[in-house]
Amino acid sequence: MTVALTTPVTGAAQTGLTSPTYTIVADTPPDTNSKQWAVTALGGTQAGVTTHTVAAPFTTSVFRPKATQALAPVDPVTGVLKRVPYNTYKFITRKGVLPLAGQAFKNAVITTILELPAGSDTADAANIRAALSMHIGSLTQTSSGLGDTGVQGIL
Repeated sequence: MTVALTTPVTGAAQTGLTSPTYTIVADTPPDTNSKQWAVTALGGTQAGVTTHTVAAPFTTSVFRPKATQALAPVDPVTGVLKRVPYNTYKFITRKGVLPLAGQAFKNAVITTILELPAGSDTADAANIRAALSMHIGSLTQTSSGLGDTGVQGIL
């Protein structure tokens, strides 16, 4: 896997956070096909935000398929693929949040899933990269708005 976060991670704009940064350390991943990092320190102004603890995790994990899928040969009669399997990659952030003051933390989970048709990595790498560029750019551009939506429930 070539995903390698470097510390600190610069956070995207959010209402109430000023120049957020996150110092991370490599953590024990949940599975052998993954990598994980834990947030150990905060930078910028982030009033009320906590770093990683057992009770309130603050981690980011990335997963690749345990076994990548390849394309089967095309049907010799029709020349058509009978089945196109997908390779699934996940990027997950977990953050302990309080559902009510004085209560135990519960995990908020944010997941981005990439479901890539087998073979497209070779036949159409440029469009996979374009889709990811647009997806990540859209998330970055709307980061503060998504935060507001998560807090206010207004889309």
